[in-house]
Amino acid sequence: MSPFRKHASPAAIATEAASLRWLAAVIPDGGAPVVPLLATGDGWLETERLAVGRPGTGDAEEFGRRLAATHAAGARWWGEAPPGLDPEESRLAELVQPAFARGEDAPGGWGEFYAEHRVRPYLQKGVDRGELGGAALRDVEATLARVADGEFDAPQPEGCGAVARIHGDLWGGNLLWAARDDGGADGTLIDPAAHGGHAETDLAELALFGSPLLERTLAGYNEAAPLAPGWRERVGIHQLHMLSVHVALFGGGYAAQLEAVARRYA
Repeated sequence: MSPFRKHASPAAIATEAASLRWLAAVIPDGGAPVVPLLATGDGWLETERLAVGRPGTGDAEEFGRRLAATHAAGARWWGEAPPGLDPEESRLAELVQPAFARGEDAPGGWGEFYAEHRVRPYLQKGVDRGELGGAALRDVEATLARVADGEFDAPQPEGCGAVARIHGDLWGGNLLWAARDDGGADGTLIDPAAHGGHAETDLAELALFGSPLLERTLAGYNEAAPLAPGWRERVGIHQLHMLSVHVALFGGGYAAQLEAVARRYA
């Protein structure tokens, strides 16, 4: 099977390549499978082309357990970029993704990091395009103020340090179920924008647009690394990032969805 070749800006390719390597480094220690990176150059990369299979319950649970191991590999600070990536080049779908070269430059708490560096930059793009305003924007801003103040800060899952090593763009389309010869499928990470963040963000983003057997994935994860109490109530908070990115990229109904989620916490 021929490799899969992808073209994008040099910064976006650098981000994806460094992210794939950083996540793949955890595989020997039980981390989640990552699509193998074969080659990369200026504005392009090639990965192994994987056949898509159909996951079973056990496959989903195993992916959850292995994703917990990836998260537990950790990062040193909020917004840490993968090794070898210049933080100035950090991208998510060609959008600038704020990252920090040194811990002393990074926010000290998750709430500030998430509100100001994972939601607000993309929210502002939506505002500038006229996608959000009035009462809708006030609801989002009220929720972001609570997030930045640390009201939704919570411990990482058990066994994970203060900052998790996360995929960073883990909606269902970036989880590929790679077919195995026995008829099962391995949950495999593709197209990451990895950084130091909160493990609950990856899990919440998987739920946003749907993922096969998600409850079994969560069960496997929670078995390996019990989540902090109240994690289900925080799911919407952790989805604000992906929704704001979609508002910045596509506008339309995503702005209404972002406001609806934010209103629950305003």
